[in-house]
Amino acid sequence: MDDPIDKARAEIKDRAELPGMSLMEHLEELRKRLVHSILYLLGGCAIAYVFNAKLITWVQQPLLNIGLKMTMTHPTDALNLMIKSAAVFGAIFASPFILYQVWLFISPGMYAHEKKYVFPFMGATVGLFLSGAWFGYRYVLPGAMVFLIQDIGKNYTHMITIEDYTGFFLAVILGLGVTFELPVLIFFLALFGIVDAKFLLKHIRYAILLIFLIAAIICPLPDPISMCLFASPMLVLYLIGVGVALVVHPERRKAREAKRA
Repeated sequence: MDDPIDKARAEIKDRAELPGMSLMEHLEELRKRLVHSILYLLGGCAIAYVFNAKLITWVQQPLLNIGLKMTMTHPTDALNLMIKSAAVFGAIFASPFILYQVWLFISPGMYAHEKKYVFPFMGATVGLFLSGAWFGYRYVLPGAMVFLIQDIGKNYTHMITIEDYTGFFLAVILGLGVTFELPVLIFFLALFGIVDAKFLLKHIRYAILLIFLIAAIICPLPDPISMCLFASPMLVLYLIGVGVALVVHPERRKAREAKRA
C-alpha cells in the first residue's frame, strides 16, 4: 500500500496544476475563447452555405417522400430558409471546435486527472447529438409526416409552409439531439460528486416520470405509442448514465486506486 505521505504529495502536485488567475485574466481568456468560437461558427456557416441547396433538399426529403413540397407564403421565405439552414447547420458543423474552446476555458480549473476526459467528452457529446438527430430524421420525422398528413389529414388540402415545416423539423431534430446528451450531463454531475449511481437508481421512478413528461412535450405526434418511441431511447440513455456515474464518481475512482495500490 502506498505511503500516506506519497499520496498527500501526489494530491498537492495535482492541485498545484490549478493556476491562480485574476478576474481580468479570466475575462481575457473568456474573450479569447469567444472570438475563436465565433470564427469557427462563421467558418461552419460558410461551409453550410456552399452546400445550402443539398441541405435544403435533405431537410425537405420527409415531405418529398409523400409527394409534397414546402410552400412559400412570403417573398422572403426562401431567403430566410437559406439563412436559417446555413446558421443551424453551420453551428452543427462547428460544434466540435466550439466545444473544444469551452473545454479550454474550463480546463485550467480542473485537476490533472480530470483533464484526461477531454476527448471522451467531445466524442460523446458530438456522437450522442448526431445520434439523436439521426434517430429523429430517420424514424420520427417520416412517421410524423405519414401519420399527420396522409392518415389524419388525408381529407384536407395540404399547404405546408416553409416557416411551419422548418420549425417543426428543427424542433424534432434539435430536441432529440439535445435529449440524447443525457449521459454527458450525468457524467459531469457524477464527476464532480453531485450525484452517484446509487442516487440515480434510487430516484429512477422520478426520472422515468420526468423523461415521459419531456417526451410528451417534444413529441410531435399525439398518440402514446409515438411518445413511448421518444421516451425509450431516453430511458436507455439514463441507464447508460448510471453506468457512467458508477465509473467516474470520485469515491469510485478512489476505491479503484486503493485496490490497485
